[in-house]
Amino acid sequence: MNPYVSPQRVRAALRSLGLRPTRGMGQNFLIDHEVLQTIVATAELTATDRVIEVGPGLGVLTWELLQQAGQVLAVELDKRLAARLREEFAAAPQLQVIQGDILKLPPEAILQQAGLSTDAPYQVVANLPYAITSPVLRHFLEATHKPDLLVVLIQWEVARRITATAGNLSVLAHSVQIYAQPEIVARVPAGSFFPQPAVDSAILRLWVYPAPAVAVDSIDALFRVIKAGFLQPRKKLSNALPGGLAAMGQHIPRETAVAALEAAGVAPERRAETVTLKEWSRVYTALRDM
Repeated sequence: MNPYVSPQRVRAALRSLGLRPTRGMGQNFLIDHEVLQTIVATAELTATDRVIEVGPGLGVLTWELLQQAGQVLAVELDKRLAARLREEFAAAPQLQVIQGDILKLPPEAILQQAGLSTDAPYQVVANLPYAITSPVLRHFLEATHKPDLLVVLIQWEVARRITATAGNLSVLAHSVQIYAQPEIVARVPAGSFFPQPAVDSAILRLWVYPAPAVAVDSIDALFRVIKAGFLQPRKKLSNALPGGLAAMGQHIPRETAVAALEAAGVAPERRAETVTLKEWSRVYTALRDM
């Protein structure tokens, strides 16, 4: 049984470190054993797997990962928590604690600090701080060396947005779905954490594609078009797209935008939230070629 799930132990550990959980750092500590078991089972870890854990905190998920994975690379921003993790798990040679900002550490740098090849395969399994969920997902999905799989605990509504389908799509959904197939595995009640957050969470699994879901000459340029379409999401694309591009410094006649939409097979009367990633790629290509 995981010794770190006890709320009393969490409180005592925080007091000993002089720490008060803060919303800004998203410090909500998981204390639900069943949720931990579900996270680890979802990752399907084996003794040959290498895991990067983001924000290990007091080590509750770290303990579970060490029971299953061959190697755990835990990246912790807080120096006090990082030092405590090294002490608590001193007898676990398969754990490497790296103190630093995950958003400033490319996966290759993390692997290198652990003495591994920079192209070694890895997975990401983490209870992500709410405030940096989207940046962390982009950090790994847009990396040169991507993980094979991500299993993350994130805010419920964010998970819903990431897994949305046509009719409820967003820039966030597209920015994830171009690189991976997302799936909500379970809803996690707020009471599973200490301190208890105001909202529920979700276990999200991301199967990373070997190549982006759509083939374009520039993903950055594609997303400039997508973001332009979403700048005024309640407007029809015939107006939203040229207006959004103009706001981003790229002026095109409305007639050109309408022609590109029609050439891509997207009705100009539609709204951005209904347009799929494949359709956006056709709109981008049509605009580029005009």
